[in-house]
Amino acid sequence: MSDYVPTIGLEIHAELKTRTKMFCRSKNDADETRPNVNICPVCMAHPGTLPVINREAVRHVLRVGCALGGKLADYTEFDRKSYFYPDLPKGYQLSQYEYPLVSGGELLGFAITRVHLEEDTASSMHGSDPLATGDDNTGTTSIDYNRAGVPLMELVTEPVLHSAEDAGRFARELQLLLRYLKVSEANMEKGEMRVEANISVQRTDNSEQRIVGLGTKVEVKNLNSFRAMERAVAFEIRRQTQMLEEGKDITQETLGWDESKQETFPQRIKEGSADYRYFPDPDLPSLKLSGVSGFSAKDLSSTLPELPWKRRGRYLKVGVKPDDADSFVRDAALGDFFDDVSAGYDKESALLAANYIANDLVKIIRDAGERDTEKRGEIPISAHNFKEIIDMLRERKLNSRTAKDVLALSVESGDSPSRIAAEKGLIGGTVGEDAVGAVVDDVIAKNPDVVADFKSGKGPALEFLVGQCMKALRGAADPMALRELLKSKLKV
Repeated sequence: MSDYVPTIGLEIHAELKTRTKMFCRSKNDADETRPNVNICPVCMAHPGTLPVINREAVRHVLRVGCALGGKLADYTEFDRKSYFYPDLPKGYQLSQYEYPLVSGGELLGFAITRVHLEEDTASSMHGSDPLATGDDNTGTTSIDYNRAGVPLMELVTEPVLHSAEDAGRFARELQLLLRYLKVSEANMEKGEMRVEANISVQRTDNSEQRIVGLGTKVEVKNLNSFRAMERAVAFEIRRQTQMLEEGKDITQETLGWDESKQETFPQRIKEGSADYRYFPDPDLPSLKLSGVSGFSAKDLSSTLPELPWKRRGRYLKVGVKPDDADSFVRDAALGDFFDDVSAGYDKESALLAANYIANDLVKIIRDAGERDTEKRGEIPISAHNFKEIIDMLRERKLNSRTAKDVLALSVESGDSPSRIAAEKGLIGGTVGEDAVGAVVDDVIAKNPDVVADFKSGKGPALEFLVGQCMKALRGAADPMALRELLKSKLKV
């Protein structure tokens, strides 16, 4: 009996953040909306012009290689990759073939083959595009050469991913890394990051899970969102598996993804490297990178920030919830805010701060962004003021309900939380010990089954009892104190 195992390799392109293009002095501006203004004789391939390598682009790729633990090249060169499209002014693309800038490395445990540097193509705008000069009836296509020659990093993985979910996790983490390193915005909606997936399905022997021959791969091109990529990969896995079950052959070809139909469609027969006729570009010098100041692995590594996976691990180590930790990593400004607030705190206080940031503060930020798009993502309170609220909670001057009120008022006015709490009479707003004790006794008496569950080791039962107490006290109590009082009364 046979089973089928998908194998996926990714090719991910990212436009790099540099002042100028890869081989000329034309401006690199992804936000430019006027067509054909950031061009010059070099990127338009006029006769007699010569390219010059962009040093900053090379440095960007080498820093990515350091972060991924790859081997940095000592010798590298650029090659001509020949193919003929209207969006390629020279009739070939300057890329790297035999000597990439980075070899090996890994991300999320998935092995990487190489990372190299090339130039981007121009943008083709068809009749339905508002910038196109033609219309749908004539089938006219216009070309905007602003993007032609923009520095483009390409990362190629080994064929070691085995699901659409793996592919999505890898691509999202790479986007995060590029943003942390400040080498690319990697905005997929703007085409600054594009994913191509190579997918094959292999038959295995179920008895030993041995792969019985490699599958024929197809490539799905230019996927411009993570969800589109995941859906395209999942569709191809289903399609190829069904074809193999029916005894049909898979054709090695290049496919597109139709988002409206949620299916792939053929574009062309897949080229091999021989079709591109690679050869070293005679107009560009080869590079001996060890002779370039600041390009050693040691120098480049010293410029790296705390990397996303290390930051995530640091948060998880202190007990931050996985979802909250991921939020702090993906929104670096929010993570920095948490670091500032929790500096000097013990573990319990740090987790208290994390909870209020991830829930109450994030809700305030989201609501403000919906009301005013210019404030989207803006943190509306200083770390110093937020820390005051957490300190008052720790000292039990505020309870969970009054803390939310003080936070909202401080965000609205910008005033000190301690001053607001004093003026509003909110400090010391908890009920007396006798009243709390009476409520706890009442909750215990009314919930014998939950008490029995807690005594049998079911942790969530305690949180239920705390919630019932908070409800009865209308939030005017400290949850941590309630938790300890419940444990004491239940002899735990």
